[in-house]
Amino acid sequence: MIDWFAFPVVAGASLVSSALIVTLYSLGLRLMTSAGRSPTVGPAEFTGAITVLTPKRAAKEARRTRKALAANPLTDGQKRLALVGAYACFALCGGAVLFGVYLIVPALQGG
Repeated sequence: MIDWFAFPVVAGASLVSSALIVTLYSLGLRLMTSAGRSPTVGPAEFTGAITVLTPKRAAKEARRTRKALAANPLTDGQKRLALVGAYACFALCGGAVLFGVYLIVPALQGG
């Protein structure tokens, strides 16, 4: 017999867990930016690849980052705390993903 109550439970758990992962990741990015670490990626040169960030754009982003760092009102201790908080958010986000994989893959549960 089909357990129809399981469908909304799984749907709700999926919604809550995905919202938690997105919230943790975005909070980690926000804290990292507050700590003065810009999460931008420089241009990559590969054969046949499209360069998403041109060197001119990368230089412009670097100038904006330096300007934002100069205007940052946080002390060094607060920046360090924000960076630790960012890494903690990323670790919790990764842990939530690994826990989800653990729940999905039966071989990991020993059965």
